[in-house]
Amino acid sequence: MATPRLITLFLLTTCLWSLPATASDILKEQRWASQLTDQLVIGEPVRLQAGAREIFAIYTPAATAERRGGVILLHGMGAHPDWPEVIAPLRQSLPESGWATLSIQMPILDNEAEIARYIPLFPEGYERINAAIAYLQAQGIHNIVLVAHSLGAAMGSAYLAAGSPESKNVRAFVGIGMNQYADPAAPIHTPASLAKITAPVLDLYGELDNEGVRASAQARAAAAKTAGNKAYLQVEMPGADHFFRGLDTGLVSRVGSWLSRNAPATEVSVQPPP
Repeated sequence: MATPRLITLFLLTTCLWSLPATASDILKEQRWASQLTDQLVIGEPVRLQAGAREIFAIYTPAATAERRGGVILLHGMGAHPDWPEVIAPLRQSLPESGWATLSIQMPILDNEAEIARYIPLFPEGYERINAAIAYLQAQGIHNIVLVAHSLGAAMGSAYLAAGSPESKNVRAFVGIGMNQYADPAAPIHTPASLAKITAPVLDLYGELDNEGVRASAQARAAAAKTAGNKAYLQVEMPGADHFFRGLDTGLVSRVGSWLSRNAPATEVSVQPPP
């Protein structure tokens, strides 16, 4: 007869095997959500229902009378929705130009995780983007764009390339520091995704960016040409590294000006006076 201890071990093992082979580190997400909520000065913490999971996000409404639309921000590998490099400057500053921002927690793993371990998390990332789109629409925002950095840019471009009905609500895409992957069939390979995207795309990277980002610039441009995307623009920012350190103002200005030209609001709504 099995002892209670053996039964417990069996049940625990069965539960572990029933879990997805790869899933976001929820405990890490919860710790970051708690920390960010406590220290948040600009914006407000919100919870989004992404499939069966609730995720953390930061919503910052437009700070001007004229509201241009909503920007969904996707951070890079192992980061969070208020990451001080690239994400926080855009999240906090774009509202000053009439854009509401919604920075969402993307799937994350342990700090030692290699990039290949993130590939199975892409479908989970798509669910989170869908949840962000639904949230903005619930706020009455329908001029929606994706602005993403590094691994977030890979997830964002793969999401648009997949062509789900929800993705049709995204009018433009800004990929910052986009890379390529050894296996062009993997969703993390951004040139393969760009070959399927016809919406306006700003491919922004730094003069001093990671080697893979700089080396794949020609392949990304060729992929956009394959897609027949005449609204694709590739820009190398002088002096910028992968995280645009020391160039926050230039980054925000570049992204904001491109959005104003390529994702103009079909109806510019004006907030009533208080």
